[in-house]
Amino acid sequence: MSENVWGYHQTSGHLAGADLTGYKVEASDGSIGKVDKHSDEVGSSYIVVDTGPRIFGKEVLLPAGTIERIDADERKIHVGRTKDQIKNAPEFHRDEHLRAVP
Repeated sequence: MSENVWGYHQTSGHLAGADLTGYKVEASDGSIGKVDKHSDEVGSSYIVVDTGPRIFGKEVLLPAGTIERIDADERKIHVGRTKDQIKNAPEFHRDEHLRAVP
């Protein structure tokens, strides 16, 4: 049986309804950015990571299943991916992803 990549691991420390916006994102090889948006929807949970300044950075979409640990005291999210893997994750486009369904 495979694990749902769009759900939080039970051991991640995530609390349903917690606001993760602004949390720093730590890749396995260092800091990569901060959370700009997140979703707690069952079966489709994710975080959007802002990887830096608008000119050089971008916003990428990471499924909740990539999150290894959430440290609420430090306001950090540790993900099981390298900085390069995160930079190469699918880009988040607000116009497409947040479009209202008629």
